[in-house]
Order: sequence, then C-alpha cells, then structure tokens
Amino acid sequence: MTEPGTSAETATPDRILDVAIGYMGAKQLFAAARCGVFRALAEGEHDIAQLASATGLSERMARILADSMNALGLLERRDGRYRLAPDAAAYLGGGELDLHPFLAFLNEISYGHWLQFDTAVDTSEPGRLEMDEDRWKAFMAGVMRYNALHAAMLARSFDFGPYRDLLDLGGLAPDFAIGALEANPGLSARFVFDPASTESVARALEAAGLADRVRIDPAPTDAADPGGEHDLVMVNHVIHRFDAAQNRAILARARSAARPGATLLLLDFLLDGDDRQRPIDALHAGEYFVIDGTVVYPESEVRQWLTAAGWRPREVLALPGSPRVLVAEAV
Repeated sequence: MTEPGTSAETATPDRILDVAIGYMGAKQLFAAARCGVFRALAEGEHDIAQLASATGLSERMARILADSMNALGLLERRDGRYRLAPDAAAYLGGGELDLHPFLAFLNEISYGHWLQFDTAVDTSEPGRLEMDEDRWKAFMAGVMRYNALHAAMLARSFDFGPYRDLLDLGGLAPDFAIGALEANPGLSARFVFDPASTESVARALEAAGLADRVRIDPAPTDAADPGGEHDLVMVNHVIHRFDAAQNRAILARARSAARPGATLLLLDFLLDGDDRQRPIDALHAGEYFVIDGTVVYPESEVRQWLTAAGWRPREVLALPGSPRVLVAEAV
C-alpha cells in the first residue's frame, strides 16, 4: 500500500534501500569513532592525507570513512577538506557529553548480539549475552553515557525550578537527578536505588559536589516502598525491566511517596499509537528484547498503570535522541 499522494508509478525504492544498507553506515560510524576520525577533526579541518596521518589509517581507508561520514551528514566537505558537522562537533568532538563510549558499546556488544536476532524472532527468546570483565566494562560505560545523554536532554526540556524535594526511584544512573540539582540550587534529592548501584551513585554525587544535598536509601526496585511527601518523583529506565504487575506496584508505591499535586517524570522508550511510530522507540523494542528479553511497553498501557496508581497523565516529552517522558500529576 503506497502513502497518500503516491502511486506505484511514482514510488521509489530509496527508503527501502536506505534502511536495508543502514548497517553499512552504522559500522563505518563505529569504525570512524574507534579510529579517532572525529577527535582528529575536532582539532581542525583536514584533507585526506592529513586525516590519515592524524589517525594512523591508510589514505584509502581514511577516504572511505570520511566520505561515508560526509554522506551521512556528520562531516562537511569543501575543496577536499573535511570538518565536523555541528552535531558531530557537539557529541563526538571531545565535548562534555562525548558519545564515543556509547558507540563503542553498540559496536562491541550490541551489534554482535543483533546477529542472533533472526533466532530471537523465530523462537521469541532473547539472545545469549556472553560477557567477560572487559565486555561488562564496555557495556556499562556505553549504557551510562547514553543515560547521560537522556539526562541532558531532559534538563533542557523540563523546568526543575518549582520543586524542592525530589525522589529518584529505581533508576540505574544518577545523571537525571544531578541535572535537576544543578538546575535548581534549592532542590534536595533522595535516591532509592538497588543496593548494587548505590556506591557508584555516591561517587558521582561526590564528584559533582552535590553530596550534601542528597540522601541514598538502598532498596531493591521491585520491593522498595520509600514513603514520604515528595513534590517530584522520577522513575527513569525502570518499567522496561519489570513485568506489568511489578510496574503497577512500583508506580503505586511511587504515588504513596508523593504529596497531592506532585509531579511524576516517567522516562523510558514507549510504543505510541500514532500513524507513524517514532523510530527510536520501535527499534529499541528489538534491542531490549534481543539483549536480555526486557520490554518496550505501549504508552497506552503505561497510562492505564499510572491512572490506576493515582497519577493523572499530563503531557509527553519526546526527548531528542532519547526516550520519551510521561509527565503525570499525583491526584
């Protein structure tokens, strides 16, 4: 079936081919990052010979990677000289939020795991996640850097100014609350995180100079009952890790820890009901399943859980390059 305004005669195969060869662009992006192409160009524009010298690549391979990144829009080219496009400069040029660790995770862990996807489709079983110490380090470095991106996008999109008492319930990374604390000097925060995460959270808060404004209460996420009268509650990257019954209980206990009128920020990838699904959410449904069998839930189902738990959904924030945030109010 063709889209409105098209016919079989006017339709082209471009989109099919762009999707089908997408792995070629991904692998060349990973290679360009791994070989230092973006970091070299962060120092200034280069021609191919200069880029090869700066990265240790052959001129042939430097041209292949530079041209592919130019074709994908990540490098700009003029008169045979290459420079970083604005998004590559911001996120691959050695800035504060450098996505190189996330690309390394995709290359070293995720990409290989996707080779099991056909079997996962045929059996409805996730792939086998075979890890050693080095792979776990790459895994955690990449996932935490991706979380840092999500937190930065949330801090840009949500006003933390009106709040005074934040509960961060069950997340895996402190970056979201750190962003809120940095945005609002009058805010205090309480972390109720799994005991396995609390030591790394404490280190991050100490490094950020925020330890005196927080409290950390270790508790398993699926059993935590934090209580309190918080005016802001975060539930970040929690629901995809649990089944529906567990999520209903987690959200009910989150409501019990919030005062009437408090705000909930529920951040995760969600499947929408629009005519065209937002790609990043749908693609992560496959990623989460093949990696470890976790779930990207329909937004409509999550809204039902929220309503049953005493939260009134208010709006949805679609964060750039990141999950969506369901914003709800305690009733």
